[in-house]
Amino acid sequence: MFTELGRVIDELRKEKGIDRGVVIKALEEALLKVAKNKYGHNLAIEACYNEELGEVELFQFKTVVEHVVTRGKEVTLEEAKKIDPEAEMGDSLGIKMDTSLFGRIAAQTAKQVIVQSIREAERENVYLEFKDKKGDMVTGIVQRFDKGDIIVAMGKSEAILPVQEQIPSDKFSLRERIKAYIVDVKKSTKGPQVILSRTHPGFLIKLFELEVPEITEGIVKIRGVAREPGGRAKIAVESSEPRVDPVGACVGNRGTRVQNVVHELRGERIDIIPWTADPAKFACSALAPAEISEILVDEEAHTMEVIVEDNQLSLAIGKKGQNVRLAAKLTKWKIDIKSRTKYEGLSQKSADQLTEISGIGKSTAEILVKENYLTAQDIIAAKLEDLVAIPGIGEKKAKKIKEAAKLALQKTEQSEP
Repeated sequence: MFTELGRVIDELRKEKGIDRGVVIKALEEALLKVAKNKYGHNLAIEACYNEELGEVELFQFKTVVEHVVTRGKEVTLEEAKKIDPEAEMGDSLGIKMDTSLFGRIAAQTAKQVIVQSIREAERENVYLEFKDKKGDMVTGIVQRFDKGDIIVAMGKSEAILPVQEQIPSDKFSLRERIKAYIVDVKKSTKGPQVILSRTHPGFLIKLFELEVPEITEGIVKIRGVAREPGGRAKIAVESSEPRVDPVGACVGNRGTRVQNVVHELRGERIDIIPWTADPAKFACSALAPAEISEILVDEEAHTMEVIVEDNQLSLAIGKKGQNVRLAAKLTKWKIDIKSRTKYEGLSQKSADQLTEISGIGKSTAEILVKENYLTAQDIIAAKLEDLVAIPGIGEKKAKKIKEAAKLALQKTEQSEP
């Protein structure tokens, strides 16, 4: 027969998802604590769940001795044989205890221990369920609000969407479905915490994976993401198959795919950019919709100087610098944007300064400035082979220029007070 206690164990297993063995252990520990509180912690007492009876049994173990010195731990051979006829001197005899004598307070203590054990088991189950799901997108139900944070129900578990991980334009109602990205799973004294995010770049990636089958199939790959949540985002994509346009795949027929992502992100503007290994070409694409006139790359400093026509400057920089800021994040290069007028003015000023160096004429100065050698220090720091590689400057001329720059710098330093 399936007893009452057996049913409780089975119900907890089904409702809470807690292993049957964990529930039984909690019951055993609870009854053991009650017994030791009542009879003393120095006694040798063990608890064991009896499947047939459907109850937790307690046994007090006593050593069979000739003369009892410690009554709670020892028993005479004569008394032992009344319990077990085969008992012998030195045996450890288990004597079943009567649990019906424990009373109401003992029952409350047992209940507290059981509840605590079950809570700990539930917390461990939540942690085990989500610890390997970090970086996944999940869908839950808005359960309640807590000081701006959103508590999300996910099956039998809860997760938290902190206010700082919400898109500024996010507005949710109770019991509304919500998509989010698992950014972390933490263990704390209050139990595991599943931390969600809707601002993380990974959330944008997961949304595109959901909308674009070519990404799931591995044909289109996302190579980079830069976001300012709720405002604007840039995503770089490439295709492993020449016949598949990665940008077109992400945009979808009549823009349906990207619009679904935009809708989920509360109107966040998304620029989809073709990725390329050429940093200058990639930067030009990343700065779209602005048209780039010229770009100077300094690989050593990992910087780019981007020149645009005057009427393209505000477009390249973007509102409050957003466009260039996102482009820099996406390309991972420092980008400095200048208008054509400003660049030419600075270039002319630099060229004029270089012509003051003996041995550097106007045409040579213009060539050097075009290659981003703007000062005597730049020329001195340059490698000879880099100067020789410039069209119009041979090895002999390069050596002459470097020497002239060194002399000019020395004169400047000597003339300084």
